[in-house]
Amino acid sequence: MEQTTQISACPACSAAPMAQSIAGRAEKRADILLSLPSIHCAACISGVERTLRAVPGVRAARVNLTLKRVGVEAGPEVDTKRLIKALADAGYDAHELDADILGATETDPHGRALLMRLAVAGFASMNVMLLSVAVWSGATEATRDLFHWISAAIALPTIAFSAQPFFTNAWSALRVGRLNMDVPISLAIILAAGMSVYETTQSGQHAYFDAAVSLTFFLLAGRYLDHRTRRIARSAAEELTALEVPRALRVSGETVAVADLRVGDLVRVLPGARVPVDGIVQQGESEIDRSLLTGESLPVAAGPDTAVSAGEVNLTGPLVVRVAAAGQDTSLRRLAELVAMAETSRNRYTSLADKAAQFYAPAVHLLAFLAFGGWFWASGDIRLSLNIAVAVLIITCPCALGLAVPAVTTAASGRLFRAGMLIKNATALERLAEVDTIVFDKTGTLTLGRPETAGLSGYSKEDLAVAAALAGGSAHPLAISLAEAIGREGVEPVILDDLREVPGRGVEGHWKGQVVRLGRAAWLGADPSTATATYLRVGDDPVLTFRFTDTIREGAAEVVAALIGQGKSVALLSGDSPAAVAEVAKRVGIDAWEAQMLPVDKAARIAVLAKAGRKVLMVGDGLNDTAALASAHVSISPASALDAARVVSDIVLLGGSLAPIAEAVSVAESATRRIKENFNIGWLYNAVAIPVALAGFATPLAAALAMSGSSICVSLNALRLVRR
Repeated sequence: MEQTTQISACPACSAAPMAQSIAGRAEKRADILLSLPSIHCAACISGVERTLRAVPGVRAARVNLTLKRVGVEAGPEVDTKRLIKALADAGYDAHELDADILGATETDPHGRALLMRLAVAGFASMNVMLLSVAVWSGATEATRDLFHWISAAIALPTIAFSAQPFFTNAWSALRVGRLNMDVPISLAIILAAGMSVYETTQSGQHAYFDAAVSLTFFLLAGRYLDHRTRRIARSAAEELTALEVPRALRVSGETVAVADLRVGDLVRVLPGARVPVDGIVQQGESEIDRSLLTGESLPVAAGPDTAVSAGEVNLTGPLVVRVAAAGQDTSLRRLAELVAMAETSRNRYTSLADKAAQFYAPAVHLLAFLAFGGWFWASGDIRLSLNIAVAVLIITCPCALGLAVPAVTTAASGRLFRAGMLIKNATALERLAEVDTIVFDKTGTLTLGRPETAGLSGYSKEDLAVAAALAGGSAHPLAISLAEAIGREGVEPVILDDLREVPGRGVEGHWKGQVVRLGRAAWLGADPSTATATYLRVGDDPVLTFRFTDTIREGAAEVVAALIGQGKSVALLSGDSPAAVAEVAKRVGIDAWEAQMLPVDKAARIAVLAKAGRKVLMVGDGLNDTAALASAHVSISPASALDAARVVSDIVLLGGSLAPIAEAVSVAESATRRIKENFNIGWLYNAVAIPVALAGFATPLAAALAMSGSSICVSLNALRLVRR
């Protein structure tokens, strides 16, 4: 649904939200929505948009770098597979997303409303303060009353509008017979405004409109900071659901919605397409890329009777698959449900601020009630008693406590952002400070997921030229890497006849009257290597082996050493083969590792560690990691990760290096200390200020000034985190 444009208090307040809204509407109008996990810069944006606009039938393409996706406006004749292929040819990975599922989760109306209320309260408090200065400077009688009435005309509508979040939350709590932090806040604001109106009608010397509006402004500032650090644009479970293929191709050639498929139906999966259902291969041979779901770095052979799952990618040959599960019953949807349950469980974490609120609100009400009752019993003056009760409510108002956490979180988030990390959740730092166990995924996390040749020395130039020619005819990751490595050596490929890819086996052709092949060991009659490898046979010559290693991500070994130095336990969980996992574990310095783990297995292992009392930090990047990321005490994913992994994570690595993770743990521990220090500042302030207010020495205005001073002290203490 189109969002109507709202009038903001000022152009600056509306500029950023409007820009986001426009981008969101542009994306919602898109006919096709694609995820682009590998884009990272302005050059990528222009490259993707230029590539897509060159496809016939595409009217417009707009990239969202933050969300790593592109919205495409195209005619009905444009096939999504053509767009994905065009991007792949240009060097960009792309996956289809369901725009209908994601369309309603892009805007932030709550944040926009808070920002508008904050702007109104700030503007009003400045004006009311100016009028108060005129009163403090000596205005008397009629002039003083006039300034008070003008202040009332500004303050009362402002409070009615800006303080609504506090009033609404307080009423919701009171209706069910409980207290929360917004109850004393609302009482303080309402009583300060009400007493000020009463004083004004009685031509009193003091009115506290400035205190009521300033209180609203400071509390809204804390609420907005808290919202910005807490907000996650959408659920990772929704992202997983959106990654499902919305359409499938029947063997008859008819394209239908996946929801219309039934168990036993036959669907055709073309090379380069994602499998839309869980099923069993009936015809054809190919290779399946399961890296998104299992973390296996290399494709696996698929033929008749091979089980395939929704979300896997068919690489080389067409397959006919008999449907075993579709729509709600697929393994991908079950994974989404597992992630949703894990997200719900983790959201039950009780923050330090929530723990403080459990007993703070009742104590404040009791103090204010005792102040009113005691002074009314002693003096019999209800006006004086109410003023003192209001001063107690204002001076004990949890503004400093409300700012204690978001101020520290914002300062820490800024420092980590400069170090290359984005904090997405308000309680992430508190949870990160508690971790004692760090679990890494392998492919795409500790490694870049790109195999590289272990070396080309020892091979003749002629063999390399033949290998380059064969590798150039394959879409297999090992073949692509081999062709690039040989090209860097300056070796030109030979010209082959009858070059063809044999699905599930490799590539073959004819050269100088003899058959040449590049592919799997069994196909070439060779003994398989324990390492990742591909094999070359030229005619009847002996088989040559090209070995590969996965590229270790920058900073991987350093961060493992730093975390172990901090006294943390470090483990590696992967869906890849034992040999590949063992090699990477040895290279980065991890002793504890497990291989061939399914997504459910990873989440179960995290649960076992949690049951044993361990606080686990999970670092992963793929669909196979989302359940584990959601189940962990706190989670981190690289910016290159798929949307689902980035969304479920509490922290995102913006750069290519893993090194900032160790700093993040250190900063989180410092941030937690600062939060506790801020709470101590709040308690110390209350220990001094409350007796003063109870004794009747603090007017509501003085109470508001003292409350503001405590908030400033809390903010200054939080800024200490900015320094390294």
